[in-house]
Amino acid sequence: MAAETKSVMRIAAAVCWLWLCSVIVVVRSKSSDEIGKVRDTDDAISLLENQLMVTSSSQLLMVPLTLIQGASSKGTVCLDGTLPGYHLHRGSGSGANRWLIQLEGGGWCNTRRSCIFRKTTRRGSSNYMEKVLAFTGILSDKADENPDFFNWNRVKLRYCDGASFTGDSEDESSQLYYRGQRIWQVAMEELLSKGMQKAEQALLSGCSAGGLASILHCDQFKELLPGTTKAKCLSDAGMFMDAVDVSGGHSLRNMFQGVVTVQNLQKELSTTCTKHLDPTSCFFPQNLVSEIRTPMFILNAAYDAWQVQESLAPPSADRGGFWKACKSDHSLCNSSQIHFFQDFRTQMVDALNSFSTSTHNGLFINSCFAHCQSERQDTWFAPDSPRLNGKTVAESVGDWYFDRTTVKAIDCPYPCDKTCHDLIFKT
Repeated sequence: MAAETKSVMRIAAAVCWLWLCSVIVVVRSKSSDEIGKVRDTDDAISLLENQLMVTSSSQLLMVPLTLIQGASSKGTVCLDGTLPGYHLHRGSGSGANRWLIQLEGGGWCNTRRSCIFRKTTRRGSSNYMEKVLAFTGILSDKADENPDFFNWNRVKLRYCDGASFTGDSEDESSQLYYRGQRIWQVAMEELLSKGMQKAEQALLSGCSAGGLASILHCDQFKELLPGTTKAKCLSDAGMFMDAVDVSGGHSLRNMFQGVVTVQNLQKELSTTCTKHLDPTSCFFPQNLVSEIRTPMFILNAAYDAWQVQESLAPPSADRGGFWKACKSDHSLCNSSQIHFFQDFRTQMVDALNSFSTSTHNGLFINSCFAHCQSERQDTWFAPDSPRLNGKTVAESVGDWYFDRTTVKAIDCPYPCDKTCHDLIFKT
């Protein structure tokens, strides 16, 4: 029971991660009878969040939501037509002219129906967004939690378009506004006016769907800033792979094809990519990262928990439930299932071969069953954080950003890494 409680507190400490995952699971906890009745991940982990707020509210930096006034006059709105928003905590001292932008994640909507539902949630409407968010991990303002970025201007850009801040169209009949690209542009204009135009150093980061967005917008970010600005990008848990699922199908490709189609993303995607690949392929990071000119760091779990749940072994591909226990807790997997995951890891590592040859790029690929490690304090920088080559995620990203050393850290295959903070789900 103590081990279970420790796992719960690790996940509870990851307040910012609460909004990133859309897997329909329940996190294992000590009060399993209570949480076992809840089927949605957000609801389940929100219970853990509430426990954390009660015990640690005095220690958390809570940052208010700012809506972008005037955005609607430019047609820049969330799925439901409400104003987009962000959370900004100002930098100080040596960080006064340094900026870190974190793009929020939270899946995608890939059908008109799912987009209609989404606009009744915080991922499609600012009416439902939290009015304050806790800044932890890479967003923390404490030097002992975030040694390299604690005193920077730190921004969390809220995600309410359903297509990783991409798209510029609308569905009048359903009153849906697919304006992710406009939200990105208007938010950047707002932040430039608030001092980012004087940035000496800048880092665009993002987690999950936001990690994909940081890849899609990396070069645009660099171009917005003065030529003297040291600009780089970080993608956390954004390396979504065009992989075969357990039934031999392509569940994630089908999902992404829906996103590209329903939001008419073709014209917003990389023209370098679309010249030789179909639009859906150009929404996959593996076909984009090598062409990015701006220095980028890829942070990813080799056995990404979201991809295991929703891409490799979703219910639609596992109708007999053969993978149900294994995908919820990897310790319950048999040897053939582990072999399947090892093949997935190999695909990810191979997809990064060309990317890793650039001296400007960085890698931290650990062999964990995790998702989003930069916003969670326990996985970013803590005494028992995951490590590769003896260094935490925070130390590795900092070393890379400030050019202290080259960082190309790729873990050996599972189960060699004993520092992982694996996510365990209860079905």
